[in-house]
This record gives sequence, structure tokens and C-alpha cells, in this order.
Amino acid sequence: MQKQYSFLLVICLMLLSTLVKAQQISKDELIFLTPEWKGERFPDGRPKVPDDVLRRMKEVSIEEAWATLGGSKFNYQIAENWPIRINPDSVLVGRAFTTSFMPYRPDVWKAIDDRGKKEGRRNQNVWGVEQLQKGDVYVGDQFGLHKNGPTIGDRVAADIYKRTGNGIVYDGAVRDIEGLKEMGRFTSYITSYTPSHHNPPYDQNTMIIGINQPTRIRQVTVMPGDVVLGKEGVVMFIPAHLAETVIKASEKTRLEDMFAKIRTAEGKYSSGQMDARWTPEIQKDYLEWLKASVNNKKMKLPVAKAQVEEIIKSSSVNNVF
Repeated sequence: MQKQYSFLLVICLMLLSTLVKAQQISKDELIFLTPEWKGERFPDGRPKVPDDVLRRMKEVSIEEAWATLGGSKFNYQIAENWPIRINPDSVLVGRAFTTSFMPYRPDVWKAIDDRGKKEGRRNQNVWGVEQLQKGDVYVGDQFGLHKNGPTIGDRVAADIYKRTGNGIVYDGAVRDIEGLKEMGRFTSYITSYTPSHHNPPYDQNTMIIGINQPTRIRQVTVMPGDVVLGKEGVVMFIPAHLAETVIKASEKTRLEDMFAKIRTAEGKYSSGQMDARWTPEIQKDYLEWLKASVNNKKMKLPVAKAQVEEIIKSSSVNNVF
């Protein structure tokens, strides 16, 4: 029994050592963990979803994204129940940059902090912040810590906003909430607010254990480079390799919905016909409607002209209708 206990202790210490050394994930490891992404990457290996995809993602509804992800067996990509939301009427979209914190343990905290000092780093709460880039969303797992836990106040938040142009998704507490709300479009999803704060190293509650690594937000496994979509009170984390698929499915659905509402209002088809699998006649009518609408300046389509033309071309070439 003693030998078994000693063996388990050694394994635990080895794992802890690995965690400390692997605080900043290597480029090769990040590429290994995101094999489905075939596009451009940041120098650190994080998938770099194009800016145009991020722009188009803002129009995607949570239901549309959920349907596509579920169809691809990504069933746990939605994080709900955010008591603190800043600019809740705005949409949060960007590439996830992840950080993970753990409860304070003095020996491990000191090992991490000493190495950081040798590298010229300051307080641990800004190690990830200082690596953010335009279009990122700072995604932090602070294990829901509340009292004396905030690692983000209005000064750190101002730095995040300056670097990214975005807000945060943070499973932890923030302080200076009034200052955060004053920062333009700092659209954010946060677990709690408290005026208290920690004062490292004298009053320390947390330590950073992972930068740009896989992390957990609620029941979601979040990968660096995932596309964050926050709206209507929930946050979805869309795998980089599925981002464009989600967008195209959304754009197709929006056009079909518009056509269905118009034809139902006209009395040409019933709601039952529109809500069921379309007949070849309805499909043909839809394609002709698309062709007529795309160049009609009086018709305001919910999808950009280039994407509508792509749908028309694809439908005609593949004889979808």
C-alpha cells in the first residue's frame, strides 16, 4: 500500500511539474491539438481565422450556430448563465486567447513567479494580457473565484480593450465595474463583480497555470483560436475549422427564411409548405427569387451580394434546385 501511495505521489508531482513547464503551450503542441484547421496561423501556432469571417460571424444567430455545431457532433460549445454582462445589446466576436488560473499554492506560485521575473514579466494577472492582438477575445478560467479574486480591473481592462478592440469572457470576478462599462464597446461576459482585490504576493488567491492552452469555460472546452460569439446572454465557442461552415449555413438559412416569410405573406404557400422539405417547384421559385433579388436595389437582403451570388452559383452548378 505504501509503495502504491508513493508511486501515485510521484506521478502527481510529475504532472504538476509538467503543468508549470507547459504554462505557455508550444507551437507544435497547439498545431497538434487543432489538426482540422488548414488555414493561416499566428506565429505561436494559434489558428488565425480571417477578419472577414469574424465580420460575417456577427450576423449569425446563436440558434444557427448551435444547429451547425450539433450536426458536427460539437454538442458542448455553449456557455450560459452570465450574471455580469457589459454592453449586453452588442455582439462579441473574436479569436479566443485563453488563460487558466488555479487556486493559490505558495510553492507552485513562487516557482511560476520566479521564472516570470527572470523573463522580465510583471504580475501574473497580465502575462496573457500582454500577448493579446487585435481581434482577440481574452478568455479566462479563474475557477469562479469571487472574494479577493479579481485579476481584472479598469486599468487591465483598458489595456485589453486597446490591444484587441474587444471585451472578455471571464469565469471569475472583476472590479471597477463602472470603469469597465465606460469603455465603449467592451462587450463582456463575467461571472461576478466585487470591489475587493488581491495584493500579490501578500494577499494572493490565484496563480496563472496556462497561457494559450486548452481551457474550460463552464462546460465548454475552449481551444486557442476558437471563434467567440457572444450575444443574447450566452457565449458560443466555435472551432476555427468550422467557423466558415457556420457562417455559410447561417447565410443560407437567413435567405430561405426571408423567402418563406414573403411567400407566406403573399398567400402563395402555406406555413406548412414552408416549414417542410421544399418541393422541386418551391426550390425553383426560391432560386429565381434569389436571382431577381440580388440585383434589385429596392430589395434589402440579409446577406451580402457576393455571398448571395456564391449561393446562386453553387445551387445552379450542383443542380440543388
